[in-house]
Amino acid sequence: MEIVSLTGRLICRNPSETDTVRALLPSHIQLTRAEQGCISFEVQPTEDPLVWEVAERFVSPSAFHAHQQRMASSAWGQGTTGIQRDYRIEGL
Repeated sequence: MEIVSLTGRLICRNPSETDTVRALLPSHIQLTRAEQGCISFEVQPTEDPLVWEVAERFVSPSAFHAHQQRMASSAWGQGTTGIQRDYRIEGL
């Protein structure tokens, strides 16, 4: 199976969205890293306080899709749905 990698940026429009990311991110990281098939999961702030660097790796497309499904119904997925994402996905 091919490893799936997602890289890119989470781009907040304003400090309110940044506050949402900061509040929900610790739990999202913990839950994602605990998922079967997660190789690595990093979300780091950048020099721009509204932008976060994202890097994810999963063992297979099915593990990546399972992550996407879990994430969509999570507090993170619900709370950040309107925040812009600029992602590149390889391995699908």
